[in-house]
Amino acid sequence: MHTRLAALPAPRSASAARRRAILCVLAEGVCFAVAGALIKATRPSGIPLSEMVVFRSVVIVLAMTALVGVGSGGLIGALRTHHPWGHVLRTLFGFSGMMTSYLGYLHLPLATVTALNFAMPLFLTVLSVPLLGERVGWRRGLAVVIGLFGVLLIVRPWREAGAPMPLGIVALVLAGVLGWALSTITIRRLGSAGERNATIVLWYSLGTLAISLVLAVPVWVAPDPRDTALLLAAGLVTAAAQWLMTEAYRDGEATAVAPFEYGAIVHATLIGALLWGEVPDGWSFAGVAVLVAAGLYVWRRETREIR
Repeated sequence: MHTRLAALPAPRSASAARRRAILCVLAEGVCFAVAGALIKATRPSGIPLSEMVVFRSVVIVLAMTALVGVGSGGLIGALRTHHPWGHVLRTLFGFSGMMTSYLGYLHLPLATVTALNFAMPLFLTVLSVPLLGERVGWRRGLAVVIGLFGVLLIVRPWREAGAPMPLGIVALVLAGVLGWALSTITIRRLGSAGERNATIVLWYSLGTLAISLVLAVPVWVAPDPRDTALLLAAGLVTAAAQWLMTEAYRDGEATAVAPFEYGAIVHATLIGALLWGEVPDGWSFAGVAVLVAAGLYVWRRETREIR
């Protein structure tokens, strides 16, 4: 009797942790959608992309410095690494993904950019074969092809009626998604080599700050108080999103949490429709559904193989 009573809180605790993780992921999606909207709101001012990244990077660096400053070893200890070139590659890949995402937020509907970013698991599946030596069966290969078809439905380069999608911007956003996939692979390698999360994040934050400063200084546009507030808010909201994502995957099972990442598409669609009248048409909804279904299938196959 006593054994049974003592065992009862465990399932409730696991269930509570799972609910908390799911709420964190849903809140993360809201934060990323809001960050995209804040960036989009600065478009009339013509602020360079690299300058936007400076603001974002400064906020993240300050937050990370405060966090690691109270840990063992402090800032110097967190920066200590045996794999500097791995961090350089991760920074370059991640920086390209960030720049092109910001470009997409300025020139494409929020929901479109969010949906295109969810093509990353498909690119990751393809790249994992030559770069990580993983095997991809025909089912996952077919899911990748179907997912890319969903991207085509969203973009529809063949359409003539209505406002055409700027295919050059779309191509750059997709190139950035490829950069995110390469960044993820580099993170996997660094993690396998024993690098701490704080070390990986801090190197990336400082690296993107350095690159963006070099690019932004020659073309710097003095932002007015409104744009300064928007850019700082975007950095803070992005930092909150990353913290929520970390909390979600630390406290919850990836198999239960990951599908709720796609809630970000709902948030981005609602914000885009309310603020800019960006209402996706039926083809776009169909493309998003196909892309999400393919991504979920790839995720499900990967989690099955991990077990």
